[in-house]
Amino acid sequence: MTAIAPPKKRIISISRMMILAVAAIITALCLLPYLGVVAAAMTGSVGTLVHLADTVLLRYVTTTFWLVIIVMLASAMIGTGTAWLVTMTEFRGRRWLEIALALPLAFPAYVLAYGYTHILDHPGIVQSTLRDVMNWGPRDYWFPEIRSLGGAAAMLTLVLYPYVYLLARAAFASQSGSAFLAARVLGKSPMRAFLSVSIPMARPAIAAGVLLVAMETIADFGTVAYFGVQTFSVGIYTSWFTMADRAAAAQLSLGLLAFALLLAFLERYSRGNAAYVDSRRKPHLDRITLSARSQIAAFCLCFLPVLLGVIVPVVTLTTMAVGSEQNLLSPRYLGFVKNSLILASVAALVTVFAAMVLGTLNRVTRSWATASALYLGKIGYAVPGGVIAVGLLVPFAAFDNVLDGWMRTNFGVSTGLLVTGSIWLLIAAYMIRFLAAAIGAYEGGIESVGPNIDAAARTLGANMRGLVRRVHVPMLRTSLLTAGLIVFVDVMKELPATLIMRPFNFDTLAVQAYRLASDERLSGAAVPSLVIAAIGLIPVILLCRRIKRGAA
Repeated sequence: MTAIAPPKKRIISISRMMILAVAAIITALCLLPYLGVVAAAMTGSVGTLVHLADTVLLRYVTTTFWLVIIVMLASAMIGTGTAWLVTMTEFRGRRWLEIALALPLAFPAYVLAYGYTHILDHPGIVQSTLRDVMNWGPRDYWFPEIRSLGGAAAMLTLVLYPYVYLLARAAFASQSGSAFLAARVLGKSPMRAFLSVSIPMARPAIAAGVLLVAMETIADFGTVAYFGVQTFSVGIYTSWFTMADRAAAAQLSLGLLAFALLLAFLERYSRGNAAYVDSRRKPHLDRITLSARSQIAAFCLCFLPVLLGVIVPVVTLTTMAVGSEQNLLSPRYLGFVKNSLILASVAALVTVFAAMVLGTLNRVTRSWATASALYLGKIGYAVPGGVIAVGLLVPFAAFDNVLDGWMRTNFGVSTGLLVTGSIWLLIAAYMIRFLAAAIGAYEGGIESVGPNIDAAARTLGANMRGLVRRVHVPMLRTSLLTAGLIVFVDVMKELPATLIMRPFNFDTLAVQAYRLASDERLSGAAVPSLVIAAIGLIPVILLCRRIKRGAA
């Protein structure tokens, strides 16, 4: 026994050192974009920024601010109202609406923008029909402009309100019926009891959902760029490509990063102070039976977001795609599909692996360092893809230039863009951006694995790597698959980071859709948009199955 004890101790040490080294690399990658943005912003010239301050910077600030405010308020009203109706009341169609209200999560906002522009723009079917029926000329009537701040806010609201809906629905479903019944006994109407009792009890969940909506809004690029709405995301892309000033892009990114991290802190704070009550031992409220007229009103209120966020876009895009000259089975389009699947698959594997490394290390070796690394990995969801792209390209471009110069001087060989010209830096950006989703799914599954199971495995001689491979992975197979699917779909939809960082001649479905829409070839953009939306339905359907089973 004494002869084999030292090797076993050495194996454990080597295993721990390997995981620590990998965790250190992951943490450094997560930290690098922020340091890169700060360094580039502080050391670069401010000439372009001064020019922007004199011309469009105030517009960037005010437009981004009002866009966030409008989307937050609209998402809060739609998400909270529909969640309360499907959870607390009974009306015909409630069961399938309870699931359908989550489906808009599968659609990127820019996909809806393409569809609604096709039908609501001046040549679209709506205005054309109005002119034909009313015998109007082009200047005889007023119609809301879809390519505007209001149009962008509407598109973002239709795809982001499910964040509030799902969290509010979970909060309402877990509430005890005692407080609501007490308010009703005291003479309050159902609406007053909803406003004075149900809403305050669910406020932490609603606030968390609204802040998530705000983060996604400031990170959006495809919708605002297509509609010509000048936000910070558009300004970063314009400074990088149109003005060819990376310092200005970094300086704008720094401002957006500060706002995004503030939202991340507020979201964390809202969840950290939430108190959740176990309602299993308390009476649940029987659903309120609505009158016939109220049932029709409740159905219409819940069906309208589904109609505008799912049915209309799908029908419109399908009609556009049928009449398009784009052939999804052509070698060119198969190349786009292949590139998208490669990026999404590799990014999903890398991100889930990174989440397991950071999560396992924090579980086995709890310390401020491991907790900080895990938190640093979680805040990437609050940072827009364009900011991460700028933060990674600046330091790695400098590294490529130094390496190329050194190789030319000493060996007469040019290495070119060794890192910045590869897909691996783009995959690193995806990992940083979506690591929080993978960590969340991992933590949700690892909670079901008691610490005694880990202790038993370690007692039987398993090192940290064996604990993960033989115990955690088999028990967390479903959670890890969910994490991989979420990251896979998010990568398929991600646009700003892909536009900025993709290698030359390596386009994806999202890039192709954006390029065709920018050229006003909306029928062609419908083909890749439908594929992206179809793939996005996979994790949403899995989520809906959990909702159907009653999982809060």
